[in-house]
Amino acid sequence: MNGADLQALSSKLDRLIAAIERLGPQPALAPDFSQADCYVWSAEKTALDPVPNVNRVDIGLIKGVDHVRDILVDNTERFARGLPANNVLLWGARGMGKSSLVKAAHAAINHASDRPLKLIEIHREDIDTLPKLLGMLKSSDDRFILFCDDLSFDHDDTSYKSLKAALEGGVEGRPENVIFYATSNRRHLLPRDMIDNERSTAINPGEAVEEKVSLSDRFGLWLGFHKCSQDDYLAMVKGYAEHYRLSIDADRLIAEALEWATTRGSRSGRVAWQFVQDLAGRLGQPLKG
Repeated sequence: MNGADLQALSSKLDRLIAAIERLGPQPALAPDFSQADCYVWSAEKTALDPVPNVNRVDIGLIKGVDHVRDILVDNTERFARGLPANNVLLWGARGMGKSSLVKAAHAAINHASDRPLKLIEIHREDIDTLPKLLGMLKSSDDRFILFCDDLSFDHDDTSYKSLKAALEGGVEGRPENVIFYATSNRRHLLPRDMIDNERSTAINPGEAVEEKVSLSDRFGLWLGFHKCSQDDYLAMVKGYAEHYRLSIDADRLIAEALEWATTRGSRSGRVAWQFVQDLAGRLGQPLKG
């Protein structure tokens, strides 16, 4: 084989190698975090989609959870300053403002900070891609709150192991510039019957249960949200009405708010907001802060 043949063969091999490389997974591009303060993780695209307009309320409008609000804001502020802070599990009653509080706390800290935090939402079904996302974030100069709303695991779901490793248990551990906040209706993130079944059927019940319950232990802070009292519910309604300057008599506001809660069979921040939306519509007033 002469020199020309060798050169032609080498050129063909180079083209073949390049073609094979194009077929493989492409390395994720470093995100541009100057576009927004909030992003949604797209596991399918291996990308972070910026969210220019975040659906959230002012932290002053979240009533009835003052104690847990202060704890969460303090933890978030310390993290923003580069100080030690804990992963947080916000658990408890539906509609009491768990996810709203996370987004509101993020906004409140950024409003008072020279170095804004980035909030990244990861969907429950993408939890098993969490290590890949952490790999993209760990070299950034920014600080990140990873947020998963309505986190829980069902029977035969093993993706909770990925979350355990990513939060604390992996070789690298959680990056210093990342913290994880999650909301759930379950304190232990797993169905009670799933835990009870492990306890009753395992050779060593204690170890089997601990394997699943220990996921919650990866969250240093557990913030409980409980069903609100009538006074708390009315405080939420009044707060919204004052903030949006709704033109309605105070006694009528209370009477209609109580009737609304009775028809719904519950009292919560979500019910209060739904009532205010209905009221504003009937009054012909837009809800603009």
